[in-house]
Amino acid sequence: MKPQTLTVAIAQYAPVHFNKKATMAKLQDIVAQAASQKVQLLAMGETWLSGYPAWIDCSTNIGFWDGAPLKEAYALLRQSSITVPGPETEHIGDLAAKNNMGIVIGVNELVDAGAGNGTIYNSLLIFNEQGNLTVHHRKLMPTFTEKLLYGQGDGQGLESTAIHGARTGSLICWEHWMPLTRQAMHNAGEHVHVALWPNVHEMLQVASRHYAFEGRSYVLAVGQIMPASDTPQGIKLTKEMANPGQLLLKGGSCIIAPNGSFITEPLWDEEALITATLNVENIAGEQMALDVTGHYNRPDVFKFKVKKPNR
Repeated sequence: MKPQTLTVAIAQYAPVHFNKKATMAKLQDIVAQAASQKVQLLAMGETWLSGYPAWIDCSTNIGFWDGAPLKEAYALLRQSSITVPGPETEHIGDLAAKNNMGIVIGVNELVDAGAGNGTIYNSLLIFNEQGNLTVHHRKLMPTFTEKLLYGQGDGQGLESTAIHGARTGSLICWEHWMPLTRQAMHNAGEHVHVALWPNVHEMLQVASRHYAFEGRSYVLAVGQIMPASDTPQGIKLTKEMANPGQLLLKGGSCIIAPNGSFITEPLWDEEALITATLNVENIAGEQMALDVTGHYNRPDVFKFKVKKPNR
């Protein structure tokens, strides 16, 4: 049975890039702050643990075959990635259980042995309020320059999970432009959808609002903050981005209602905990006009199936 309300929060913060231990300490502080505001669902951005490589889109020396700067940056990214499961996921689960809080978080994931042990995955994890890791999703297709760093994911995590009774799901970045991926998540019956972005610029707000309207769900569009000073040594930024105080990621986080309207407007250029209390009961009224999984679906015309391999 779904709850009437759910208190949610977007954590628009910078991680400590390339430093798992320090980032986990910052996460613990953020969770404590959210708990003090009685937050039931907390969301962190794309590969927040331990940092989104925004520098790859504004550097001038990464596109060279066998180039040392990018190889060194990749090694740093791997060193600060986590295994799933692993000590970091155990700690996050403990934080979730201790604070009776669901947590959605983007991570850089590595495989420590066997197939894929040289690959980093852009992944998201959902922990329920009991501290159980209930969803583990790897981004299906790395976006543009991300293909230099990340491997392709699979369909295993295209599902929702109950957080305080509200079905909650998540996708990463440009997966929100993939129609069949959206359909898979709409079929999962989300009440709340967490859209993980590095930076929620205008077109990504469009994608997030469209997702809310199409899926008749609340959407937490999660951005983050990253100063240019967090760029790895050896990576040369463009002239416009070379000032250490320049923000490569400026946030833009917002919370969106099932009719596509803003509950909280996009917030830019600052770290903050953005909260709202959602009335889950409002979803039913919006579904009268549009339900892409039911009366606005045509299974007699279209055949849809998601393959979910065992890892």
